[in-house]
Formats: sequence, C-alpha cells, structure tokens
Amino acid sequence: MSCCLLEFCRVQELKAVREFLFQSKQNNPSSADKKAENELAWDDSNWGSWDNPEAKEDGSGDTTGVEEDSAAVSAPWLQDCVVSLSPCSDLMVVAKDSKAVFLSAKWRTDDGGREGMTLAVSWSGTLSTEEGESVSSVICIPLASQKRSSTGRPDWTCIAVGFSSGYVRFYTESGVLLLAQLLNEDPVLRLKCRTYEIPRHPGVTEQHEELSILYPAALVTIDGFSLFQSLRACRNQVARAAAAGSEVVQPPPLAYKKWGLQDMDAIVDHSSVGIMTLCVFDQMKNASILGGFHASVKGSLPAMSQYITVGGGPYTGFYYAIEGSSQPLLSHVALAVASKLTSALFTAASGWLGWKKQNEEEPTQKQKPKVEPATPLAVRFGLPDSRRHGESICLSPCNTLAGVTDDFGRVMLLDVGRGIAIRMWKGYRDAQLGWVQVSEGRGESSPSAPLPRRHAQFLVIYAPRRGILEVWGTQQGPRVGAFTVGKHCRLLYAGYRLMGVNSVTSQGWQLHTQQVCLFDPATGVLRTITVPFHLALSDKKSERAKDMHLLKRLTTLLKNREVEADILESEAQSVLLDIKHPAIKKQALESLLANKNAPVSCLTNITRVLLASLRGKDPEAVDEALLQLCSSQLKLLQLYTDIQQLHSTVEASTDTHTKPTEVAGVEEELARVSLILQRYTELTSGSRPSVSFAQDSPDGSLPVRSFLSQMECDGEEIRVVPGPDTDWTQLGSFLFWGCLTGESPLQKVCDTLQETGISPQHLLSLLLSVWLHREKEVLKKPKAVRHLHTLLTALSSMKGAVEESWDMQCVSPWWQQVRSACVQSHSAAAALLAAIVAHRAAKDNITSLADTKFQSEWEAVSLELEQWAVCVRQLEDVLALQTLLCMPPLKGTPGGVTPHCSVKALLEGGRGGIADSVAKWVFRQDLAPERLKDMLQRRGEAQSTEQPSQPVLGDGEKSQKDADFNRAAELLVSVCQRFPDSLSPDLLFAHCCWEYVVQWNKDPEEGRYLCCAVEHLKLVSSPHIQLGISSMMWNTFIVKRFSAAAFLMEKVGKAPKDRLCRRDVGMGDGAMTSFLGSCAELLQILMEADSGIEEVTPPELCVEEVWGGAEGPASIAELALEQRGVHYPLVQHHCLLASVLHAAMTFSLRVKPLSLFDSKGKSAFFRELVSIQLMPSGDMDPGLVSLRQEFLLRVLTGWVKTQREAGTGEAPASARPDLDSGDETWPSLCLDLGPLLQVNPDILRRHLVCELYNQGLDPRAEQVMLEVEDKDVLGSQLLVLTGQRLSYSLLHTQTQTKPAMELLARLPPTLCTWLKAMDPSELGCPSVPLSQTSRLVSRLIEILPENHGQYSLALHLLEAVEALQGED
Repeated sequence: MSCCLLEFCRVQELKAVREFLFQSKQNNPSSADKKAENELAWDDSNWGSWDNPEAKEDGSGDTTGVEEDSAAVSAPWLQDCVVSLSPCSDLMVVAKDSKAVFLSAKWRTDDGGREGMTLAVSWSGTLSTEEGESVSSVICIPLASQKRSSTGRPDWTCIAVGFSSGYVRFYTESGVLLLAQLLNEDPVLRLKCRTYEIPRHPGVTEQHEELSILYPAALVTIDGFSLFQSLRACRNQVARAAAAGSEVVQPPPLAYKKWGLQDMDAIVDHSSVGIMTLCVFDQMKNASILGGFHASVKGSLPAMSQYITVGGGPYTGFYYAIEGSSQPLLSHVALAVASKLTSALFTAASGWLGWKKQNEEEPTQKQKPKVEPATPLAVRFGLPDSRRHGESICLSPCNTLAGVTDDFGRVMLLDVGRGIAIRMWKGYRDAQLGWVQVSEGRGESSPSAPLPRRHAQFLVIYAPRRGILEVWGTQQGPRVGAFTVGKHCRLLYAGYRLMGVNSVTSQGWQLHTQQVCLFDPATGVLRTITVPFHLALSDKKSERAKDMHLLKRLTTLLKNREVEADILESEAQSVLLDIKHPAIKKQALESLLANKNAPVSCLTNITRVLLASLRGKDPEAVDEALLQLCSSQLKLLQLYTDIQQLHSTVEASTDTHTKPTEVAGVEEELARVSLILQRYTELTSGSRPSVSFAQDSPDGSLPVRSFLSQMECDGEEIRVVPGPDTDWTQLGSFLFWGCLTGESPLQKVCDTLQETGISPQHLLSLLLSVWLHREKEVLKKPKAVRHLHTLLTALSSMKGAVEESWDMQCVSPWWQQVRSACVQSHSAAAALLAAIVAHRAAKDNITSLADTKFQSEWEAVSLELEQWAVCVRQLEDVLALQTLLCMPPLKGTPGGVTPHCSVKALLEGGRGGIADSVAKWVFRQDLAPERLKDMLQRRGEAQSTEQPSQPVLGDGEKSQKDADFNRAAELLVSVCQRFPDSLSPDLLFAHCCWEYVVQWNKDPEEGRYLCCAVEHLKLVSSPHIQLGISSMMWNTFIVKRFSAAAFLMEKVGKAPKDRLCRRDVGMGDGAMTSFLGSCAELLQILMEADSGIEEVTPPELCVEEVWGGAEGPASIAELALEQRGVHYPLVQHHCLLASVLHAAMTFSLRVKPLSLFDSKGKSAFFRELVSIQLMPSGDMDPGLVSLRQEFLLRVLTGWVKTQREAGTGEAPASARPDLDSGDETWPSLCLDLGPLLQVNPDILRRHLVCELYNQGLDPRAEQVMLEVEDKDVLGSQLLVLTGQRLSYSLLHTQTQTKPAMELLARLPPTLCTWLKAMDPSELGCPSVPLSQTSRLVSRLIEILPENHGQYSLALHLLEAVEALQGED
C-alpha cells in the first residue's frame, strides 16, 4: 500500500479546444511567417530552448500523445491558458484571451465494454464584452442541492470569471451570463473560494463560506451565503425569462467587503485563511508590542479575518482585519446615500451588473460604472526578502500550513498561525502545489488511540522542468511518493468543495470530490493521487509501515515465477514470521495460499511453522481469527496432499473390483439399452469440432489454491463451498476420477474422505457432478459403471448418508438427491447409467434393510423402487429424444446449436414440450411436410407389424442424402414409439406448423417458412385443432401485416415497389406476394375446418403415464381446442380480399383492392374473426360490379400472358398440366370468385377463350370453350379474332407471296373490305399456323347459328382459309 496515481477521467477533443482558443494566431499569420514560407530562413522554433534546455526533449516526448500537430506538441500551449477544474471533476474550463471552452462530464463505453468518465466540449465562445479585456482568472464553484433527497452531488456548477478590466462575471455551465459586477478598475489577479468544513475539534472556529478576489492593490471578499442565494435567484430568473421570452429583471448588486492592501510593493497571489481568535497571551503580547508598556487590553478576545499575500517587498505579508470594525458593506453604504445621490447612483449602479435595459439609449462614449473606494488595511508583519519574489501560495485543507513558491526555484512551507517558515525545498522552478488530506481508516488505529479519527496532510509538488510529481509528508516528513509525468502537465488543486453546505444539510452526505488532479494535455488524461494514511506515521515507530513493507516484499516475491521452491519457502517463511500486525499477517498468508506458483509442500511447511509460532505465544496476545485460519488451512493442505498421494499410487487395490453377483442387475439393464447408447455415442463423439482451453479441462490437476477456495474448515468439520459447475466438476474430478477409471484405491480414498468429516451428501454431489459432466469419457470406459456402483455403495454406507430410521414406504433423501441430479442433467447417457446403477444400489440397500427388519423371504416393495422405475423410464425416453436431436442437420439447412433436454426441462415444458422439441428438430433438418408424413407412415407400418422400423436400402443406388433421410426416419420412428401420445401425428404437425410460423415471423423474407407452416396445417386431420391453430396464427402473426399490405395497395393504387413493401409491411415485394398467397390458403383452411367441425368430436389429448406429472405452459393443441368458433361469412370475406391482393401482386395490376367493396364490406375487414359483423347482402352497385369484372378480366389476361411466356402453348390438348401447380389454379380461382363478387362467370370464360386464342394457345381455348354458355356472343368475338389473323397473313406479312395476292384478288369485295378494316396489332401472337386458324373457323361455323348475321362472313372466311391451305 503506497502512493498511486490513478486515472479517473479523459478529456476528449483537445485538438478542437486548442484550435478554437488559438484560432486567431492560426488564421492570421504574420508577414514574417508568410515570407518564411517562400524563402530559406533560419529555423528559430527552438531558440527558446536556450532558456529551457529541456524544451527540445519535451517536444519529442509528447509526440506519442493524442495531439499529433507538431506545433502543438513543441509548444506547451496549455501553459498559456487559464485552466480550472471543478472539485467534483464534472466540469473543466479552459480560457485564453477572450475565448473559453467549457467541458462537461459524460459516461462513455470503450471498445472493451468498460464504462469510463470523459470530459467533452459542452460550450465554447467569447466571454469578453468590453473592448480589449481578456480572461485573467477562472474558478468553478459547484453549488449544493437544497433538496432533502440529495446525497452530496452538486445541483449545478457556476463559473466565476475575472477579467483584465476588473469585471467579475458569473456563468452557468451552458455559458449563460447570470451576474456581472465591476469591483475595481485594476485587472483581476486571482479568484479563490472557501467552503464550509465540519470543525474537527470542539475548539476550532467554524469558518464561513467566502469568495475572495485579488487585485494588484485591493482584496474583495464576498460572503458565500449571499452569493449562493443570489446565484440561485439569478439562474431561476434567467430560466423563467428564457421560457417566457421576456427581459431579464436586473438583480441587486452583491454585498462585499473591499480592503486596500498597503505596505507591499507588489502582490501576485493571496490566501484567505478565515476567522481566527487569539488566546489571551497572544492578545497581551500584541498589545504590548503595538502600544507599549501602558497599552490597555480589551476584556473580550477579538475575532480577526487573516489574509496572507505573496509578492515582493515584503516577500510574504500577513494582514488581519478585525471583525466588527469600521470596514462596511459597501452595498449598504450605497443604499444609505441613495436619497441624496439618486441620479448619480443610478447611473453608476446600472453598470454594476454589466446589464442595461434595452430601451435605454447608449451614450456616445461608454462610461465605466462608479467604483467604491477600498478601506485601507495595513500589513501586520511579513517575511522580508528584498531579492525574493513570491509567485503563488497554496493553503492546506485545515488552514494551518501554506506552501509558497518563488522565483528562486524554492518551495517554502509556512506555519500560518505563527507566521514563520518551517521548511524549504530547493530546485523546484515553476513549481505547482497542491494538498492531500487523508483520514485514518477504521481498522488502522491502535486500541489505545483516542476516539476521534486522525488526519494527515501531504504536500504535492509538481516540478514541470523535471517532469516529476512528488508527495511529501508534513511538517517534517519524508518524501513518500514520486512519479515521472509529462513536462507540460497542469496540477489542478481547488482547495474547496461544494458551496451552500452547512452543519445541518451536510449530515449524512458523502461529498464526491477530488483533492488534487494532474492533467496531461498530451494524452488528455486526468489522474488523481491516492496516499495511504500510514505513510504519515514515523518509520521508526510505526510497526504497521514496516509490516506493509514486508507485505509488499512478499507480493513481489510471489510475482516472480522464476524463483526456486526452497528459496520461496525460506523467504516467505521469514517474512510471515517478521510481520507483527495480525491483520497484515493474515493478508500475507491469504496471498501466499492464493498463489498459483507455490508448491503444496512449501505451503504446508510455512503454514505449519506459522501455526507453531502462534501456539508458542501467550494465548491472550494471539489473534484468534489468525490462529483458526492457520489450523484450518493446514488441515485442508494435509487433505489435499493425502488425496494426491493416493491417486499417484500405481498399484490397484482389490476393492476396486466388484463381485459379479453385485452388478448382475446392472449388466442386464445395460444390455437392454445398449443399442440406443451406441447410437447416442456415435452421434456425440467427435461429430462437431469444438474448442476448449487447457486450464478448463477436468483432466488437469486441481491447483491447490482452487482446492482451498472450494473447501472450508469449521472446527473438526470440513465443508465444500458451493460454486460454479466447472469448479465443482474440477474438484469432483480431483477426488473421484481416479477411482472411476480404476487407477486409484477406491476404498482408501473413501476412508480418507470419511475421516475428514466431509458430509456424505457433499461427496455424493461431487461424484455425480464429475460423472454427469464428463459424459464422453465415461462412455469410452465400460468399466466405469462398475466403479460407480462401488463408489455409490461405499458412500451410502457412510455415517449420515442413509438414515437408519428410514421407513421404506417413504422417499429417502439420499436417493432423492441422486434422482434430482439425474433428472436435471443434460447429459442423457451419463444420467441414465447413473440412474441404473443407483437403482440397483438402492434395491440392494432396501433388500438388506428388509432382511434385518423382517427376516422374510418375500421381496420388499417400497415407494423408493417405484420412483426409481419411473425415473429410469423417463431417462430412457430422454436419451432416445436427445439422440434424435443430436443428429446433424442436412447440408444446406439452417442448422444451429444442438439443443439439450433433460427430464426436468421436459416436465417443466408442459404437455407440449416433447412435441415442441421435435418440431424444432424438424425445422433444423428442413424436412418438407410430405417427407415428414412419409416418416410417420413408417411408424404406422412398424406398429402394425410390431417390429422396429428398419431403413429400406436399395441396390447401392441410394445417395448419401437418402441414407441420411432413412437414418433420421428410423430415429424419429423410435422416438414416436416411445411417445405414442405426446407425438401423435396431429400434435406433431400442429407444433411444426407453429414452429415454422414463429421462424417466419422472425425473418419475414423467408416466405417458404410460412408456406411450410400452411402445408403442415393441411396435414392435421382434426378440424378442431386446425381451426384453433389457424385462428391463433391469424390473430398473432398474420392480420397485422395483412392489413398493412391492404392499406398500402389501396394507397398506391397498384402493386407497390420493394421499398414501400419493406417500409410498411416489413418484407420485400417477392416475399409479400408469397405471404398473400399463404394468407389466402390459411383462410381457406379455416373455412374448411369450420365446416367440418360439427361432424367430428373434439379429440382427447392424452400423455404417457410416466410423463403425467408435466407442469408448465399449455401445449399448442390445448390452446387450439380452447379457441372460439369463427364467423364463416367474415372469414370468406377476408379470403376474397386475400385472393384479390395476391392476384394484384402476382400480375402487377393497377387496382385499389378495398375500393372493390362497399362501405359495409370495408368496415368488416380486419375485425375479430369470431365477431358477428354486418356483411354486404343483396345486389351490389353496378359500378362496383363493373370494377370487379374488369379486375378479374385483367387477372385472366395476366395469367394467359404468363402461360405464353412460359412456352406452354405448344402442348397438345390431351396433355393438361397439373392443376395443383400454382399457375394453373388462377382460371378456376377467378371463376370461383366470380359468383362471390356478383360477376357473371360466363363473361370470364368468354374472355379467357378470347385471350387464349389471342395468345395462340388454341388447344387450351377449345377446352374452355366447351364450358361457355352464350355461344353467339363468343362466336362474334372469335370471328373478329379470326379476321385479324387472316388479315395479318394476307395483308401485313413482310413477304407477301404471289398466290396470296391472287387469292386476295379473288375474294368477295365485302370480305376483302372487312379484312382490310381489321387491325392485327391487337393480336398477342399473330403468326399462328393456318391449320389452327382453319380449325378455329370450323368451330365458328359450328357454334354460330345459320340465321346469324355474320354466318355468311364465316363461310367466306372458311373458303379463304382452305384456299390458302391449298396454295401452301
């Protein structure tokens, strides 16, 4: 414990601060500088180093800081600025000339995630208002909060600024001017503040708060209480005026005292010591010196304010102003004569605050306010030294000492009360001073020390020429600390705390203030100095200081990794024996025991010697806690050594081999579960590469410090301290792993542990921890199961394990502990093996107890064995499930971390926990719903044949993917056979549906997830579950995005672009198209489920007997059965809208979907599907029907175009594509929507026929033509289309043949005129083979009646087409 320099804050944007303050010099270079840029000139940048030889080194040393500008580094720019830091370290002010920058505290998180405080620029600007004035002194005064809930943090901070014009102005943290007053016409030299401190002793005079302002020949003091109230009132007034937009009311002037300091040639700094009272002897001595032998002495002791100044002639001056004498408050004087000098006083007072009302006219020449004269105050005495000139003075916190610097490079320590110099330091030119006051800690004082806590003061000296920071003990103390720092730093010492505190409000406050701060402008770091109290004590008399030195020596020794063990032992032993203080000796022993390099033999020897030395002393002089620590740690070290020696023995004891009869039951159980254990081992052993650290490996030897930290000794009993699982496993491995592998004498280890008094329950927990956490290694060692049985039997026979009074019809706490560990473990195989072994051990234990109690040949039946049977069955099921979950996902699938399950997790997951786990596995495997259905069909086949499912393998033509599928199917079938109720097909499909829709909701861009969810929902056979799942999906995930899509398309009037879809719906345009299609399918499923719900009874949800105790959230199926029925017309209404939206997005149609419905239809949208809404009824408005018809016709047109682009028009009529494909369902969908939208379906069919012929898809058109009812209208439409085709062939082809021209000449005039009037450009596919056109004309003549007006025209067309075919 020594002095330390701690970083607590960093200043940001230093470069910006420097550029702002020195902006005028950078922007206005002198003519000499401009000339030097263009011609060779002498480099005079380092000429100043003649006066300061170290300047060049300073510049080069600071280039590694934040300031990379060479000019800023070579010149110490901060030394030319006025800097002030709030004692609360939350505000810093840097000023230069007329500019200033305010930096406020902010919390920032660095790259490592650690939070730290920084000072960032909060305000910057110009403070000067008078021409030519500059900032000469700044001080930051934190003001205490007046709230009762305050704990010592400042309410706000006021910045007091002194100017060269004599003005003193007060600002807020945001640069708002609060108050200004001209107190003297000379420049302000220094501002200093004194705040309230609680008196340390009853006889000390209570000091009042005060702000003192030093001028070259005057000293102004302002009472702290009145200043505090005035600043608060001004801040409130400015805030009100800013909020109301009104003018600021002029505040009254401050009350102050002004002293004219006489009898000194020059004054540069001062300190206001405060009020002091002389004793009677000093009063009589002063009176006799000043008044002579016959001087009279007043009866009452006068109270005086003491001021100390430094400068020249004399070097230091002491002034005393007697309280209650003739020095008046000048503001009171001004008010007293106000009646006689009204006009003159108002003229002068208008400038006291530096403010004038706006309606007052500015005089032609601005005059300064009137300044009151100072009351003369003569120097009482001083320290005369004609050649020495003082530069600064720094008063100690307790007002008894002061440090003074001078131009001779000396630092002098003054006794303020006696007025004499008591110490001097040499070689500190341009030194900066500060003080650190430290109070004695609670446990540092000796028992005989008095009750009040002692305080120590240290003088901090920063020597910038040498770049060193020193800490000295006062008054005659040694140097207790020295630090090498930069040469351009600033030592910031406030010397005060919060203003506005008194003896009442400060009760219980914790004032968070820094005493001394060192600011390094090269790095922007603020550091504070921490000094321990014991450094103030004399080295010769302080045993504690010597003990701390020995402790530091021991710490250094322990950090050295290269020291040999015998040297470490001898050195550490001598240090421990030399330390006298019990607390430090205890700390040294703890640090030695916590060292990772010290061998256990060394620690044992040292602890034994220390314990012997303590026992050899007087019992009353020995610290009981230290004695108990030594004895307990020695006992633990001995136990560690014994266990380590037992594990290191090579010979194996005979007790590690159990008799075959004892494990016969275990072997049978292992044979029964061997197949599933083998599958699990294959999937978990090395299937996934993993990273581990050597120090975390349980194989590594347990360090002695870890052993000691996890064990504690209380008297004769040793307890294990609960800790993290990794530490617990490491300790268990140290104790039992050698026994489990058969490499250590098992019985000796158990006997050693039993002798130490460790609780058998703790040993059992450690054994189970190492067994369950080292599963992979356990599975590789078949004999470990026998050793586990032996260990469990040995631990069960210990005293305190199984209670002797245990009733076999009750549950044993001992075996319940084993079951609890197994059901909570995620290591399924290790937990099952442990349960099988424990079951056998418990059965043997119960049998032996029954034999001793009843002596009967009947087999004992107990509740304990029943619970073991249930536990083993549950663990077998969990192992099968975990084996399935461990199967790696197929290539190209989402994958992810393999989930782990346990019996406890499945029980707490509710009745749907098992199905939910399998559904997550299905999602990770990315199994298609149809493939999952195939897997479950294998399950049915396996159950019908009552044989386990076997993978169906081909003749070597199966790919690896098929082999993986068969393997997954086999594992899934085996799990489903173990969970016939929890994994019934409906439950599994329902959970898969929900899992896919949850994953889709996380990533809506993956539209196939929602499609898979709908496909899984279709496979659910129960309409009740279908209805509930659909309703929950719609309400939870779908309706919000669905409504957003509808409103977006209604707003833009067409299929929206990708950007708008992402903004409003949260997915791209492609994903939104798929989403709307899935919505239509989901609503269709919902309608079908609602129709079939009355014909089927609700299913009964069952669960397996051993899993009947599941408690947790309700399963998806249970929630689905609780859903209310839906209103069918409302669902159909939404399904219509979904189909419209899907069609508009698919074919990029211009439509406002909600405009296709009337007001009743619009208001019914997006309501709860279970609610009864007023639906549209009766005949719809013809205009609305016309819009709907036009929309459906455009859908059909768009579909036909996609078919033409896909090139499917060449297929023969007999080979119809699969109608289940998405594209082929659009015509039938439009025909189904027609009646629902009150559109004539025959119009849609005729339009579809014409569009198909228009695109040249004649075979499909002929098929649809069979369903058209109004043949006459269709014939007229097709006649025009045929004419367009023939017109294109005869008149509009690029290469007209001679036979075609001759045929055109032979045609009837009416037909020729009609063909010329046709426009073939309307055809989507004009170049159609003549055979198709001939077939079309033949169909025309079939469907047109002979009395039709255009029947003859059709006959002419037929003749023309046949003639063309004949020519070809």
